[in-house]
Amino acid sequence: MKTVRRPAAAPPAPRPGTGRRGAHRDTGASDTLFLGLDLLLVLALGGLHSLAATYTHAWVLQLLAVGGLAFRVSRASPRRAALLGWAFATAWFVAGTFWLYISMHRYGGLPGWMAGAAVLALSAFLALYFAAAMALFGVLRRNHLVVDTLVFAACWLLAELARGLLFTGFPWAASGYSHVDSPLAQLAPWVGVYGIGWVAALLGALAVIGFRSGVGPGGLGAIAAVAVVGGLAAMQPVNFTRGNGSLQLTLLQSNVAQDEKFAEEKLPQALAWAATTLQSARGDLVLAPETIVPLLPDQLPEGYWAALAAGFQRGDRAALIGVPLGSFEAGYTNSAVGLSRETAKWPGGFYRYDKHHLVPFGEFIPTGFRWFTELMNIPLGDFNRGPVGAPSFEVKGQRIAPNICYEDLFGEELAAHFREPERAPTVFANLSNIGWFGDTIALAQHLNISRMRTLEFQRPMLRATNTGVTAVIDHTGRVTHQLPPLAMAVLEAPVEGRQGMTPYASWAARWWLWPLFVGALLSLLIVVPLRRS
Repeated sequence: MKTVRRPAAAPPAPRPGTGRRGAHRDTGASDTLFLGLDLLLVLALGGLHSLAATYTHAWVLQLLAVGGLAFRVSRASPRRAALLGWAFATAWFVAGTFWLYISMHRYGGLPGWMAGAAVLALSAFLALYFAAAMALFGVLRRNHLVVDTLVFAACWLLAELARGLLFTGFPWAASGYSHVDSPLAQLAPWVGVYGIGWVAALLGALAVIGFRSGVGPGGLGAIAAVAVVGGLAAMQPVNFTRGNGSLQLTLLQSNVAQDEKFAEEKLPQALAWAATTLQSARGDLVLAPETIVPLLPDQLPEGYWAALAAGFQRGDRAALIGVPLGSFEAGYTNSAVGLSRETAKWPGGFYRYDKHHLVPFGEFIPTGFRWFTELMNIPLGDFNRGPVGAPSFEVKGQRIAPNICYEDLFGEELAAHFREPERAPTVFANLSNIGWFGDTIALAQHLNISRMRTLEFQRPMLRATNTGVTAVIDHTGRVTHQLPPLAMAVLEAPVEGRQGMTPYASWAARWWLWPLFVGALLSLLIVVPLRRS
């Protein structure tokens, strides 16, 4: 009698997201939603994410938005995760920087469709960093709450660092700025704005990723995230600095319309207001905005510059004035000139700070884009760069470190001032002209950027601007005095200088942002063997 052999049972099919072949197919829960609807959802989340960088008391929106993105990509294939991350970031950047359209269209004369396309193209390009980050998350995720939360936050951090550093960097509306008024602001003097963004991504992901595995794990993750935020809210801020005397200030807000700033028929009136207001100012330190004097000193009416300088070189007051400097042979700089009795003995008779971090297309023309700048009818410069960490301007025992325009966006560059603690600044001063962007959210966003710098370094920030926001911010990020935007006015206020070093100032001065890079990469390297096992 023959024995009939039964065929061997077929092996069970691999679960979605496991095994070598089926590891990253579009089989997860995220993919049960039609792709078009998924894209619309993350586009809405990206737009929501941008709001908190302006309206910082709504900081919870940032956590909800980044958590929503984490939820949508937590079961997506790498390809789909990349597309969702790209759509989220594109909406975030368009909503957060739409005011670039005004500078190109209203003041540059670029056709509306072309200016809009340029804003969209820039946003879509910057969003590629987040597409790559979410694709990497799709590759490394392990369907485990703790591991996936750490991986998501590390990928998010790497994308933010890339946007802030590559191709001169443009980290405007970075996620950490949404928390200048949130409990996470407690972390600023420790880890800076990028570190806050990492923690926010961690908490947002922790609160939602667990729900993929059920109500129990999801509830635990959400409770843990809320507990962290609540714990930070209950903490008292750590004070790393101490007072170092005070100054009386006079801050000028000239409010010259951008399309009139270089108009020949408007220059005499603007120059007269600047000279009269500077000479009559009563503060120990007088601050005037970026290019309040829009001409080179040797282009000014005869005797104008000498009379302006003499008023400060012969008295007890000092001034920081925005003015272009240089020559055709040596090149030009966007500069701040310091005038005081002490500088009268220096070569040239003044202190000089030259802007280091130049604006692409406005202050230098990127390779291959001259054709684009030639389409716009605006005065563009090709300026020389000043040094990083330039010496401060000393006024009555205070060391004033100027920065111009959006240089206060780059905290890691301001940290270079702290390489020699005994010469570190006691006060930061920002001279700006963002009249290019009209009466838009750019004004509030820039104010919040300055506030974050005060939290990171526990130094006050003085802001003298053309159209706003002219303000004094103390070392805790609080706006103590402020002028209404779009008004020709003068602000008189005191400021207390500070000395001492925050942890962020200490490590960023020595190692730049490398600790954050290394931390993110180590988080991912720890996950790699877990994934393969």
